[in-house]
Amino acid sequence: MKWLIMVCALLVVSCGSAPESRHVPVVRADQHESSQTYPHLASRSDRVAPLVSRGALIRQINLKRDFIPRGTYARKIHRPMTPRYITIHSTQNFSSGADALRHSLALKRGKLRSRKAPGGNRIGYLSWHFTVDETRAVQHIPTNEQGEHADYNGPGNNYSIGIEMCENKGNNLTATIERSALLTAKLMHDHNIPLRNVVPHFHWPRWDKSPAHKNCPHFLLDDGRPGRKWRWFQAKVKRYHAQLAVQ
Repeated sequence: MKWLIMVCALLVVSCGSAPESRHVPVVRADQHESSQTYPHLASRSDRVAPLVSRGALIRQINLKRDFIPRGTYARKIHRPMTPRYITIHSTQNFSSGADALRHSLALKRGKLRSRKAPGGNRIGYLSWHFTVDETRAVQHIPTNEQGEHADYNGPGNNYSIGIEMCENKGNNLTATIERSALLTAKLMHDHNIPLRNVVPHFHWPRWDKSPAHKNCPHFLLDDGRPGRKWRWFQAKVKRYHAQLAVQ
């Protein structure tokens, strides 16, 4: 999301480097640069080996909860939700240091504003449920609360869990995608959400925009639409979900 670039760049300058966190890799160590730079070119052999337990698989998500305080900014109004979908985004924030922790800090400080308007943003702030980078996934709001990340007062906001994938300089995009796929599979398992309801941001039209369907996540779409790259991501999610379901 281009609106994040300036905000998170300022936060990086003002707050210094992010706290260290143990990196739990979910990609093969021998992956070459072409698959890191262009994840849709990853070979069919680029697969995560089955693990001995469901718990070990879940630990690879490296989930940290860092909620926006209830009653403030994007959570100033409590809007309950029973999730039916999972919406996948990319931040389009290429600033150095704009990782999951920096996005979490921006959300908690109310820095990610959006003009409140009839038929548009309902609360004046942007919000989503998870941000994922190469090292961790950070949760910003509970999965039973609505975010403001997809389509204003449409089903994307009213019924979907939003996941943002980081693209900051130095971030390993392949590892980010793998971790996002694993998190998505777990959320499917937890909330009984079918794979057909895992959708890109593109899926939800915004009728005040042109084009109405956003090219997001841009690196998992083909010419701005779901195609081969999106099916590649779906296959990862399906594989992780199968691993979780049998244990």
